[in-house]
Amino acid sequence: MSVCQTISSVCVLIIGFHLVKFICRLLYNTFAPKLGLSVNFGEMGKWAVITGASDGLGKAYSDALAAKGMNVVLISRSEEKLQAAAEDIEHQYSVQTKIIAVDYTHGNDIYHIIEKQLSGLEIGVLVNNVGLSYPYPEYFLDLNDKEKLFSNLIQGNISSVVHMCRIIMPTMVEKRKGVVINISSASARFASPLLTVYAASKAFIEKFSEDLNAEYANMGIIVQCISPGYVATKMSKIRNATWMAPNPKTFVESALKTVGIQDRTTGYFPHSLLVAVMNTLGVISKTLERRIIVNTMKTIRGRALRKQPS
Repeated sequence: MSVCQTISSVCVLIIGFHLVKFICRLLYNTFAPKLGLSVNFGEMGKWAVITGASDGLGKAYSDALAAKGMNVVLISRSEEKLQAAAEDIEHQYSVQTKIIAVDYTHGNDIYHIIEKQLSGLEIGVLVNNVGLSYPYPEYFLDLNDKEKLFSNLIQGNISSVVHMCRIIMPTMVEKRKGVVINISSASARFASPLLTVYAASKAFIEKFSEDLNAEYANMGIIVQCISPGYVATKMSKIRNATWMAPNPKTFVESALKTVGIQDRTTGYFPHSLLVAVMNTLGVISKTLERRIIVNTMKTIRGRALRKQPS
């Protein structure tokens, strides 16, 4: 056998191995939830804590966990919205609720308030959903009020996750069970020009979740990172849900089925396809991948700027 034939055979074996691995993982991820292998949230504890809970994904997680019989603590900055969400949940699901109105961009002092309010609750689930993004895609040096925006992104997207885990995980470790769901973004999975600081903050969540899960898996704690693509929320500014940009309820119903099965996932199959396509494109040509993303972001940026008052 010639050298070229040997190299070709090795390449085919490697590709075949990865293809079989991909198919096995896909089958497991598809059928494991149907076989009842995902988490029984009711066994984790009486209460779930959700940040950014007044609307969007946070409200959808609150609804879904309440539907499973969990009491919920809703944390966000608008007391009025929180109260409305809490009343809706109590009426629909006959569970207890508690609200904590704080702004995660206001620095570390808020965590003393949160810790005091959560004291004594048997918390089984933490959903770190609160987050901020750019008003619209923009070049790093052209962002308005950069200092404030960067500070808010770091406080809201990074510090909030670290501090909420610090506050809640000790009781989970003590009873040796619990679930932590950290919401990242698909933008952390591939090049995200014109969203540079936002995407970097979400990449931190992915790395933090991966290592935290490795540290505490043998203590009965599940730490999952969800990295969704676009969901039809106020933050994404998408009004009408589509197959690729589902409404929050549809997304959360899908994502919750992966807890205990996938440690790192988009939470929604179409978003997994998107990430796979972009990663494959990056392997073929990084330049082409970046060009496509930059042009897409520039188009979104252009639309946003045309809507700005002159």
